Amino acid sequence: MSDTLDTLENITYNEINEGDTATFIRTLSEDDLVLFAAVSGDINPLHLDPEFAANSIFKERIAHGMWSGALISAALATVMPGPGTVYLDQSLSFKRPVKLDDTLTVGLTVLRKEPRNRVVFKCEVTNQNNQKVVTGEAKVIAPTEKVSLYKPTLPKITIEAQN
Repeated sequence: MSDTLDTLENITYNEINEGDTATFIRTLSEDDLVLFAAVSGDINPLHLDPEFAANSIFKERIAHGMWSGALISAALATVMPGPGTVYLDQSLSFKRPVKLDDTLTVGLTVLRKEPRNRVVFKCEVTNQNNQKVVTGEAKVIAPTEKVSLYKPTLPKITIEAQN
């Protein structure tokens, strides 16, 4: 398979080295905010109700903290190590809020390799102003077999407002 935007290719445990880095970028949209609430069940009005959020310490709606955590998961699953990765452990520290239309960059750095194909990553999520919004570490089981496959086609999702 060719290395295109339509394929996912992993990095095996034997190919990973301490200090290796990878990034994953995503912008928070209104749809992301609403879909994350629907899927997670976290319907805190701080995320969904502009009037409620206006009276909070943030003065506006913010993303669910775990939306950033989900982006770290996506980076590990699709970029490094990629397909076949098994998530074992994650620690997160939330440094500042993520607001609508913020563009987040997940930075992964290999801290160390451990026996039994374990890899520990430093995880840092920054916004478009290069401000840290989340920091932490993740431990995964890295794949041992090389794979390259086509990205799956996801279903089209429509959000319908309820009044």
